[in-house]
Amino acid sequence: MSNPLQLTPGQKYRVVKEFCDYDKILHPIGETWTFVETNFLPYEDGLTLHVIKDDHTKRISYRLQWRAEEQALIIENFSEFVEVC
Repeated sequence: MSNPLQLTPGQKYRVVKEFCDYDKILHPIGETWTFVETNFLPYEDGLTLHVIKDDHTKRISYRLQWRAEEQALIIENFSEFVEVC
């Protein structure tokens, strides 16, 4: 389960459907970032999305939780939330 979101490392993506991550950070339509990698933590069903936001060099991490009451719908349908730039 190295890349459950089916994103390409080094590819730039744009949010096309707004969503909130586990930390309640809103990702609005138009937000862009370059995908680096994901990490999965089975114990808490945690999926961490590592990106470089808006052409900066610093890596940022967004957390999602693969549970129905959290972000499972987002994770399982991630291609509806982002598109390749």
